[in-house]
Amino acid sequence: MSELLLPAGSMEKMRYAYHWGADAVYLGLADFSLRTLRKGDIITAENLKSAVELAHKLNKKIYVTFNIFAYDDDIKKMYDHIDIIKDSNPDALIISDFGIYNIIKKEIKNIDIHISTQTNILNSEAVKFWRDMGASRVILARELSFEQIKEIRKNVQDIEIEMFIHGAQCMSYSGRCLLSDYMTGYERKANQGGCAQPCRWSYKLLEETRPNEYFEIVQDDKGSHILSTKDLCLVDYVKKLSELNIDSFKIEGRTKSLYYVSATAKAYRMVLDGKISEKEGYYELLKVGNRGYTTGFFLGKNDETSYSYDISKGLAGADFLGIVQDVCENLYKVLIKNKININDEIEIITPNFSTLAKVTKILNPKRETNEVANTNDEVLIEFETKDKSWEKEWDYALLRTVGIKK
Repeated sequence: MSELLLPAGSMEKMRYAYHWGADAVYLGLADFSLRTLRKGDIITAENLKSAVELAHKLNKKIYVTFNIFAYDDDIKKMYDHIDIIKDSNPDALIISDFGIYNIIKKEIKNIDIHISTQTNILNSEAVKFWRDMGASRVILARELSFEQIKEIRKNVQDIEIEMFIHGAQCMSYSGRCLLSDYMTGYERKANQGGCAQPCRWSYKLLEETRPNEYFEIVQDDKGSHILSTKDLCLVDYVKKLSELNIDSFKIEGRTKSLYYVSATAKAYRMVLDGKISEKEGYYELLKVGNRGYTTGFFLGKNDETSYSYDISKGLAGADFLGIVQDVCENLYKVLIKNKININDEIEIITPNFSTLAKVTKILNPKRETNEVANTNDEVLIEFETKDKSWEKEWDYALLRTVGIKK
């Protein structure tokens, strides 16, 4: 069975990813990751060992990214982290830079090396090169079709292969982009984790002899996001890919929400395990934030239909409402993410269950009855449900709007 690999932008998201179906997670330290989260419950040099210990306690795997485009200052910092890496002992390090690779090979002997998609691995000979260099896994470029992936797997069978199956895509080649650097005065360097996502901005056309006269590139009421790609979704093809012996299926999204991590993990896990159909999995993924879905290069055709011209931010078919934190008799303590009203019909989802529910009571921390719970409130809620199965997994239950229906 192929590994299901989820993003972990924080300790909390890592725990949820595991419980909702991930076999492994990938995460990064701020100074060496292409996603520089610097606040909240993030993974740091100080808690990395705890994260690894938790993963191994759950019999899961954990991979740490060192995939920035490194300068000499970064290399110096890298040496400062050698002992931290050795002591925490993750299952693998994800690397793109030759300098960092060279340091890891010399200084650390017992941790696997995975080669990042940033190295643009597009052919069998490139896979063989990294195999011969001592890597245990390569992460293929997203610009490959199914037939090309099939050919690579046939030609090279003695190294693990990982590929992206879901999440945001970049208009630049395998993520290599200078737009953010240029448009932020070099304050937000995309290849060092600070991407400002200018590909998601709305653009207008200016003819140089007509200053201050701006023309819509695409005439509509939503602007024109001419560089913004739709999100990748290969849920219809994961079983077919499993038959090729692809070792790991990767989902993008270290900056995405706890709900995104959990719901995407569940959808792909249940499809891979044969508990729901690909069509049912796709419906579940429509309830998660997305810019519209595409198969990208996978079917050998990547054209204008792969771009999201009217939106830049992901829209979800269901809104994330809250996280169940505790239980007290028939009341559940909930951290509210979006407003909930008394008598609302909502959906409660857990790693293995899903049920419709009615909100019959809302109590504030003083145990006073409220008509509404607002974002960031911590309240006690009573639910009315026909199916009580979800209560077996209340400690990982999430709330969302009913959203789209089949």
